Amino acid sequence: MEKYNHKYGAEQIQVLEGLEAVRKRPGMYIGSTSVRGLHHLVYEIVDNCVDEALAGYCTEINIIIEKGNIISVEDNGRGIPVEIHPKTGISTAETVYTVLHAGGKFGGDSGYKVSGGLHGVGASVVNALSNWVEVTIQRDGGIYQMAFEKGKTVKKLEKIGESNKTGTKVKFLADDTIFETQNYEYEVLETRFREIAFLTKGLKITLEDQREETPKKVEFCFEGGLKSFVEYLNKNKEKLHSEPIYIEKDGEVPVEIAIQYTTSYSESIYTFVNNINTIEGGTHLEGFKRALTKVFNDYARSHNLIKEKDQNLLGEDIREGLTAVVSVKVKEPQFEGQTKTKLGNSEVTGVVQSMVNEALSTFLEENPAVAKAILEKCVSAARAREAARKARELVRRKSSLETSTLPGKLADCSSKVAEECEVYIVEGDSAGGSAKQGRDRRFQAILPLWGKMLNVEKSRADKIYGNDKLNPVIVAVGAGIGNDFDITKIRYGKVIIMADADVDGAHIRTLMLTFFFRYMRPLIENGNVFLAQPPLFKLSKKGMEDIYCYTDEGLENAFKELEEKGIPRDSLSIQRYKGLGEMNPEQLWETTMNPEKRTLIQVTMDDAIKADEIFTILMGDEVDPRREFIEKNAKFVKNLDI
Repeated sequence: MEKYNHKYGAEQIQVLEGLEAVRKRPGMYIGSTSVRGLHHLVYEIVDNCVDEALAGYCTEINIIIEKGNIISVEDNGRGIPVEIHPKTGISTAETVYTVLHAGGKFGGDSGYKVSGGLHGVGASVVNALSNWVEVTIQRDGGIYQMAFEKGKTVKKLEKIGESNKTGTKVKFLADDTIFETQNYEYEVLETRFREIAFLTKGLKITLEDQREETPKKVEFCFEGGLKSFVEYLNKNKEKLHSEPIYIEKDGEVPVEIAIQYTTSYSESIYTFVNNINTIEGGTHLEGFKRALTKVFNDYARSHNLIKEKDQNLLGEDIREGLTAVVSVKVKEPQFEGQTKTKLGNSEVTGVVQSMVNEALSTFLEENPAVAKAILEKCVSAARAREAARKARELVRRKSSLETSTLPGKLADCSSKVAEECEVYIVEGDSAGGSAKQGRDRRFQAILPLWGKMLNVEKSRADKIYGNDKLNPVIVAVGAGIGNDFDITKIRYGKVIIMADADVDGAHIRTLMLTFFFRYMRPLIENGNVFLAQPPLFKLSKKGMEDIYCYTDEGLENAFKELEEKGIPRDSLSIQRYKGLGEMNPEQLWETTMNPEKRTLIQVTMDDAIKADEIFTILMGDEVDPRREFIEKNAKFVKNLDI
């Protein structure tokens, strides 16, 4: 191998002073510099306030998005210590904001029993990634203030007044040279802070948005804790028992769990460690699932709800229709991976398992009617699972006997490298025909679908196998469904839903996304699902190249640009596309399928709880929540024909 000829000595080794490392590589500390990373700054400051609440000293947190996207976070906790720190020689408050890994969250004699956040780097990272930060502290009878710019101290901590109150107020403006946007999404912050309030019983959190002419404000405080959380998650579902089963136990590892069964066919389990959403689960989830399976099987056998000759109910049978939230507080949490999404502490499994065993067994004995209703659903789920297994085997057997295992209507691509391949799931044979002719056959496959698709929100897995609309999708993607889904076996790196920009197209997109969310969720989590954006309008004029517009706003902008060039709008021919089938193959390629010009929307799993709620509202049995959702959101919808 040829050697790269350059100097390599002491002078080539960079030492980044203070917070320069954070500014140099922000993604290492907050994940990204997109809007997600921007929100992460707010979460880090709020997490510090929540740690004060978990320690028993804070009862209120007030968050304000001020004009200009300035964030203000204030709590009534103890206030950051203001005395000189023995190791740094500067005030403790300044140390917390300028030194990485300086905080009250380390070791057995730390200021907190448990904590979330970035293990003591949160405040300093926010400081490093902000244009400016101002911190006001009330503590020890005084009011203190300090200020920073881009991580550097510009105003040392000084006493500016007297006060008998305690608490910390932080104001900051994110650095516009680091983040792609400074614009916070109110709904995203609202969802996160509602979640924190559920997880921290009795904590009052207010969020106010002052950027608009009419400010928005919301207040959260839930004395019921996780019980209130589960009631919120199930508010649009039909419940098998009216009150959630609530389990709480203090100790070395405090555990709080709420459980409620609904008539739906999917399970929704959310787990948290020190208020951190562990989306990949971990040892606390493992302990919960083991206990759940054991307790229900033991109860079913002892009460003759399943016979001796019958096999035990599987965990998936018992979790059908289950909504549960599991929250543990761990003093020294060990997370797998830098993003802290999976708990690794082995001792937590046994703690959760024994606690659920005892509490749930007692509940079932004391509430036989609830136990019977749940177990009847579990037994029904087991029968459906067996039917699904037979249907699955039939599909596999049928496929193996055919000359080709791929769906007949699939026009596959020539490449077999999944990462470079993409499949368009197209509404209708007409559009499918245009897409087949217009595509790049090397890497683009086309799968036309037609007719009414199955609503999986109202169906069990046994109804999905063999379904003539969904089975071609399952076979084409090639990775199975449900518990059998294996992301490593997908045949296409991009699965693109391409439907008309009208009501029917929106319905088809929602049905397909519901199917992916419920039965191929890793496909969304891995970033493989996209929505195609076909144009709504075509502007044409003799001697002028056609212009395609994808929104009403885009059309108006095109008119203005052409008028500036001396082309009046009344001289233009405007075509409003009602469907994909109206475009010929060349137009479809140029506007919607050409990687160099098309617009694709990636479907993400930023908030599984919110996604679960929306799919339940839109595709579930309850009519009133759906009507309310449509009425509330109709004004925000674009590109929708009525």
